[in-house]
Amino acid sequence: MLQKTTIDFLKTLKNNNNKEWFDQNRSKYELAKADFTLLVEEVLAFLATIDAGYENLKPKDCLFRLNRDVRFSKNKSHYKKNMGAAFQIGGKKSGRAAFYFHVEPGNHFIGGGLWMPGPDALKKVRQEIDYHFDEFNKIVQQKDFIKVFKQLNQEDALKNPPKGYDAENQAIAFLKLKSFVVGQPLKDTIVTGKDLLPQMKQVFKTMAPFIDFLNRAIAE
Repeated sequence: MLQKTTIDFLKTLKNNNNKEWFDQNRSKYELAKADFTLLVEEVLAFLATIDAGYENLKPKDCLFRLNRDVRFSKNKSHYKKNMGAAFQIGGKKSGRAAFYFHVEPGNHFIGGGLWMPGPDALKKVRQEIDYHFDEFNKIVQQKDFIKVFKQLNQEDALKNPPKGYDAENQAIAFLKLKSFVVGQPLKDTIVTGKDLLPQMKQVFKTMAPFIDFLNRAIAE
C-alpha cells in the first residue's frame, strides 16, 4: 500500500506545479518518493519469483523522473502529475515489454505491454502474432485475462491492414494495433489500502504470458 500522504502530495502538486512551491515542499516529495520506492522494491521481489531476469533490477532501473523535459513541449509544467514505474528485464530503457504501475489521483492503474514500439519491433510483434496466432489468441482470450483487462487497448489502431497483411487475416484486429498494452484502473482506496500489493501481484501474474510473448517476439 501507499501512504495517503503520497496521494495528497500529488493532488497538491497538480495545483501548484511550479519550482518555487516544489522547493518549499521538497521534504514532502522525498517522503512520497521513499514510499513509492518501497512498493517498487516489493514488486521487484515478487517478479523475481516469476522470472529470474528481474533479480538484478533496482528501483532506479524502474522509476520515472518527476521532472518534465519542457524544452520542446507546449506544456511548460515543471513536474508530472503522477508517479510511475516500469518493470522491464534490462531496465526501463531496454525496449522490452514491461509491467507498469501508474499513480495519479483519479487515474491510478496497473498495466503493461509494449507501448508505441519502433518500426523494427512493431514488425517483429506483428509477424509473431501472425505466425503464432493460436498461441497469442489463447493468451488474450484466457478467462482471467479477460476478467482483469477485458481487451487490449485499441487507441491509435490503424483503420486499414498494415502493409503486407490481408484484411481477411484471422489476426487482423491485433495486427492493426500500434501498441500492445492492457490495463486495470484502480481507486484511491485500493492504492492506499492493504490489498494493493496482492492485487498487483495477481494482475502481473495474469499478464505474464502476454509480456513473455511480446518479449520473445522482439528478441527474435
